[in-house]
Amino acid sequence: MGTAVSLLMIAAGAILTWAVTATVAGINIHIIGIILIVIGAVGLVLSVIFWSSWGGFGSTDRGGSTATVIKH
Repeated sequence: MGTAVSLLMIAAGAILTWAVTATVAGINIHIIGIILIVIGAVGLVLSVIFWSSWGGFGSTDRGGSTATVIKH
């Protein structure tokens, strides 16, 4: 899960938790919102932790092959 999806889940969970006042029989919307916030936060933390291994923007070469140009 990337950072964008994590932030989207956190936003959707916040909306369900604090902005929705409707009730549904058999389902607690506020608990679903809290679950989405927690899952989104965990995904965001994991995305930040593993960002360097995924490459990300501005990634550098990690010691792959190098080429040397010799001019005569």
